[in-house]
Amino acid sequence: MTKKDLFDIAGKVIVITGGAGALGGSMAHYLLNTGAKIIILDLNQDRVEKRVEKLKKINENVIGISGSVLDKGDLEKAKVEIIKKYGQIDVLINAAGGNMPGATIGENQTIFDLKMEDFRKVSELNLDGSVLPSLVFGKAIATRGSGSIINISSMTATRAITRVVGYSTSKAAIDIFTKWMATEMALKFSDKIRVNAIAPGFFIGNQNRELLIKEDGTFTKRGNTIIRNTPMKRFGEANELNGTIHWLISDASSFVTGTIIPIDGGFSAFSGV
Repeated sequence: MTKKDLFDIAGKVIVITGGAGALGGSMAHYLLNTGAKIIILDLNQDRVEKRVEKLKKINENVIGISGSVLDKGDLEKAKVEIIKKYGQIDVLINAAGGNMPGATIGENQTIFDLKMEDFRKVSELNLDGSVLPSLVFGKAIATRGSGSIINISSMTATRAITRVVGYSTSKAAIDIFTKWMATEMALKFSDKIRVNAIAPGFFIGNQNRELLIKEDGTFTKRGNTIIRNTPMKRFGEANELNGTIHWLISDASSFVTGTIIPIDGGFSAFSGV
């Protein structure tokens, strides 16, 4: 198999949940340029339409579907629509997720200020919002006998990063679900079905911008702490996730499953001293 063949993902049918967001949108943009066929699945119809309109400027191999990752009916309808159009599903990227203020511990708060309602919502979105699509779309992949599922973990999954207790807990659960799903698929369905996760380090997004950067563009105390503990001394860019995503989709990673891959500028490797 040539190097070109190993990394060729042209024609792959790729479902991206949360695909209208910043992270999922960046992945969609990159993967569309590889010749893959992209399905954007997101809750907000208006956001989906706007994202698809932008992506169609690259090429026409993209469709948008509005629906909730927490609604099995929405997901089943989406699966039927995708298979009717493309005949198969090759890849699922579970990029939907997020956080809420009540599941975050403020600077002047303690764990006892945690709002359980928000904690549950964050857990449901990040964990159930990956498990349920994996069951629905993963069944199509299992029937086909080959494919790849990619979850989004986090640096907060394995270390007690202060404040983000709800997000951290749900992402830790993603790690074990990834390993569990990987073994289940390989043992009971096919060794050509792989399930992995990427664990991004610290990237600037709408959800964490105010925590990390002041209005004047300088770093907050938290931002400085992160940079101090990141050997590359910078935050990541969304497009720096795409190379690993490409590899995990392609045959170049054919013997890779059940892994959680850090993309963090060395944060997880550095002791801070």
